[in-house]
Amino acid sequence: MAVKLTAPLSREEARKLRSGDSCLISGVIYTARDAAHKRLCELAAQGKPLPLDIRDAVIYYVGPTPARPGQAIGSAGPTTSYRMDAYSPTLIALGETGMIGKGKRGPEVIAAMKEHGAVYFGAIGGCGALLSKCVKKAEVIAYEDLGAEAIRRLEVEDLPVVVVIDSEGNNLYETGRQSYLSSK
Repeated sequence: MAVKLTAPLSREEARKLRSGDSCLISGVIYTARDAAHKRLCELAAQGKPLPLDIRDAVIYYVGPTPARPGQAIGSAGPTTSYRMDAYSPTLIALGETGMIGKGKRGPEVIAAMKEHGAVYFGAIGGCGALLSKCVKKAEVIAYEDLGAEAIRRLEVEDLPVVVVIDSEGNNLYETGRQSYLSSK
């Protein structure tokens, strides 16, 4: 049974989640990839305000395709998360509680998640067209010059994700593999 979550996601809610939990996220999340992450961290380093409220934010690592008529967004599959690893600890320290992507995360990101109470969700790569059906509204809020990589505010309903790494550092990529190997 899937855990129903509402974003923004508080640190308390994030800390309740466990690696391997299937979740359905509804509410407001944001899109950002590496170019946007770099700009956000540059603003933070200068002490300037960010173009989104990062506290309790869930950021989806996606660069969606253009929307077809009648759709809120085009195909919206996750991108590889390690490209955000240089920036994620800063955003987590500023209040980000959830990240959605695919692939492994570095030790610095996991340490920040454990310290501040954040989680990393995995979305299924290759299912961008299906995932886009969960997006009810999308609007560019910053860095329009980045095109598909601009920051968007999304209103989502029942976006399916899995907790890959929880706030205690438990990692489904490791435990799932160990479980599989021990069952042989």
